[in-house]
Amino acid sequence: MKHQLKLVFTSPKFVVGFIIMMLMLLTAILYPAFSSADPLEMVGGLFYEPGTYISTTDTIETKQYHVTLDTVTNKLAMNVSEDEQVLMRDWLTHYGHISAEQIMEADEPARLIALWIDKYDENIRVKGTSAYRKKFPRLFKKVENILHNEGYAIMLKDSDSGELKEVAEVGHDSYVNTKDIPNQITLILGTDNFGRNVAVELIYAIGNSLKVGLIAGTIATFIGLIIGLLAGYIGGFIDNVLTFMTNMFTVIPSFIILILISVSLGDQGRSLGTIAIVIGITAWPWTARAVRAQTITLRNRDHVNLSKLSGHRLVRILLTDILPYVASYVVMACILQIASGILAEAQLSMLGLGPSTSKIATLGLMLNWAIQFQAPLSNAWWAFLPVILFIALISFSLNLMNTGLDQVFNPQLRE
Repeated sequence: MKHQLKLVFTSPKFVVGFIIMMLMLLTAILYPAFSSADPLEMVGGLFYEPGTYISTTDTIETKQYHVTLDTVTNKLAMNVSEDEQVLMRDWLTHYGHISAEQIMEADEPARLIALWIDKYDENIRVKGTSAYRKKFPRLFKKVENILHNEGYAIMLKDSDSGELKEVAEVGHDSYVNTKDIPNQITLILGTDNFGRNVAVELIYAIGNSLKVGLIAGTIATFIGLIIGLLAGYIGGFIDNVLTFMTNMFTVIPSFIILILISVSLGDQGRSLGTIAIVIGITAWPWTARAVRAQTITLRNRDHVNLSKLSGHRLVRILLTDILPYVASYVVMACILQIASGILAEAQLSMLGLGPSTSKIATLGLMLNWAIQFQAPLSNAWWAFLPVILFIALISFSLNLMNTGLDQVFNPQLRE
């Protein structure tokens, strides 16, 4: 056993896949142990972008610093959209008597805006529809407000009289140190459709999906192993019955069976554990077929015949004389079953047939929620792209481990 473990870790593919899987597994286990954050707590609103959010009132009450920095350029670049910049280029081309080369030279938003402000004349009649013509005065007014805005006055409302009293002024050169802001939160991956912190939710979802994969993979491997050993070793009528049953499950797509069982369970019956068990009891046929084929090649070996002549029982022969020779294959099959279980849960959840709960998150449920609330149409990539990447990473690492084991235990693939 010790020698085989050493042999396994000589495969670079297995080591890489193992490290990736362990990192994800340890993160899913250790983070909840050291963090009190509730993954389902609503910390924000619908699809907040990733970033650090600080309290607005805290910035007013915090000590202000005066920093010399060109704030107008950055404000213009942020507040004037690409479409509005296209409008400016159109106006400069047709009414500003500016050559295409000069417009090309003003490639930065601030230079383009400065050029347009300098040349714009509201008395020039623009051709086009009324709505199109009105865009230019509005745009000019907007840019002018940004350029001439001298700051803000902070007013405090008296609770008794209702009068407003100026308590502070905020100028363009006023800054606050974020270290002085007591109330701030960093949302690495923003918020989802429920206003939950996607990063925290994702860590818990990885843990739950790995649980589903481990339970489903263990059940599928155990059933496939038992049926494969019995069919391959006993043979005869038992083999025919078990093989017929295996072929029947193989012919019918397991995902169809999975969908039918999930639908029949109903919303109340689809818990995380139930879904894992259902995936497990529908994913065993390929393992059973492969173990049966391996067992047939082993059942007439000398050490097995010697065990029979010694009067050993069926269970002992299977466990001590046959199982050790197929153990490496069983481990590889289990790894693939775990990956298949995670993917099956994600597929079911995408169809709305996954765990029927809002109290826990899985990778499949997160995808389902993102699609239901139209995250792709809202450009909320953080709600679904990290989930897809982690599903791919889990499958990739498990397949890498399986390939590494295959290279170690398959004589035909050894270098």
